[in-house]
Amino acid sequence: MTNIHKIWEQLKFVSDPSSLTEGQVKAIIPVLTEEVNAREHRRIQYLLKRSGIKRIKRMEEFDWKFNPQLPRAEIMKIFETSWKTDVKNAVFIGPTGVGKSHLASAICYKALQQGIPATCITCFDLVHKLKRTKNKHALMNYYSNVTLLCLDELGYIFPTPEQANDIFQLISRRSELSSTIVTTNLIPSQWGKIFEAATATAILDRLSLNGHFITCEGRSYRSKK
Repeated sequence: MTNIHKIWEQLKFVSDPSSLTEGQVKAIIPVLTEEVNAREHRRIQYLLKRSGIKRIKRMEEFDWKFNPQLPRAEIMKIFETSWKTDVKNAVFIGPTGVGKSHLASAICYKALQQGIPATCITCFDLVHKLKRTKNKHALMNYYSNVTLLCLDELGYIFPTPEQANDIFQLISRRSELSSTIVTTNLIPSQWGKIFEAATATAILDRLSLNGHFITCEGRSYRSKK
């Protein structure tokens, strides 16, 4: 398929470009390419606005030398995932300040730059949004269906049984259909501190499907400031 046919398809023109002369194609391609790029830029900006990312974090900005024991190769495999075609889960485990949220946010930002819907939200914000919303069903549907979801800071709040069930239902509905990234200060055996044992086991079971549990150890980056 020639470039003109690809552009024609992207812009959803109903006519057939085959009748265009070579000169016409040469003249029109720069104009149509600019329109395609402008549409993609607007789409990415829209996705970024909806993503919940408050401050953009890039993988290029991450200081690997500060904590050299971080499993960089394993993390970069997650970063290079093709979220359009692959369903993969990742759980970043470690103490406060080692860069878990930066890594998760950078992964989501890269997905957004590729036009893939991604959302980052802390556990605290999620349970409060669900509590305050007038349409819980619609909000749950949004977080259940977004292509890539980062649930940040699991373990920093103690949800009520209802809130814990909401988190379970959300992860369960995403299981095998959409990718989920979780950052937490708790190792899996400690998840019973914030969930009932059966709920913790069920959540871990679903995250384990195509899942990677990555331990992040080291000093707090905040100590550098």
